[in-house]
Amino acid sequence: MKILFALLLISLIISPVFAQTNTQILPTDKGTLDVKLSYDEIVLGELTTLRTDFINPQTQNIQEHIDWRFSVSKDGETIWGPTQLSHTSEGFLKNLKYEFQEDGLYNLEFEIEGILFQPIPLEKVSFLIQVGEANAQPDTPPPENDNGGGCLIATAAFGSELSPQVQQLRELRDNTILQTKSGNSFMTAFNEFYYSFSPGIADLERESPVFKEFVKVSLTPMLTSLSILNHVNIDSEQEMLGYGISLIVLNIGMYAGIPAFGILKLYQFRKN
Repeated sequence: MKILFALLLISLIISPVFAQTNTQILPTDKGTLDVKLSYDEIVLGELTTLRTDFINPQTQNIQEHIDWRFSVSKDGETIWGPTQLSHTSEGFLKNLKYEFQEDGLYNLEFEIEGILFQPIPLEKVSFLIQVGEANAQPDTPPPENDNGGGCLIATAAFGSELSPQVQQLRELRDNTILQTKSGNSFMTAFNEFYYSFSPGIADLERESPVFKEFVKVSLTPMLTSLSILNHVNIDSEQEMLGYGISLIVLNIGMYAGIPAFGILKLYQFRKN
């Protein structure tokens, strides 16, 4: 299963990362906003600029006039903030800074209490930042909220965390892959790989409707093949590996074999 997802994503997206490596995009726990957090390499004892964009998930544009608070915690204890309720008319924060004092896993939380000068019930979103050897990259998947989350490319392609396609991927992960030891090992390794580039791809999807449609069409065969796992009982590591290898072969055939066969036939036709 490790190889399955890596091969599929590499075959779908053979391109450089189009945004900062240190970028995460997560929805608030009630789904009203997407929040994008970007930052450069973290140096202990120096201020790190935390560029924050509040995004309307329906329009994929910056949402202006947001009331917000911010806090930092480590090892379950709040070590900074929460700040006083503040307002951004632009819909982004470019001067928010924090000084990381030591290595470790930090939780950065934003609280949203108003949009367009209208108070709303409190919504939260939390970002995990690993400071140290895995500089600025989370060791575990970004925290799940009430709407699920984490599948950035599919969410951007299909427009919502609640779309059937994203729900399918979430259910496959939670109900099948994470039910085996090899699946858990895969998800740990896969998330380090996936979150190193997926925010950039999701950004490009939001900026380019053409690219968004391309990704959506490209994901459809993979989603169709993965749906097989929702209709089988996997009770052992051997079965997981067996189905995983079978799906690898199937998807290699769809994404590489069929196009290669078509190109070969076209070449032969033109040659004749």
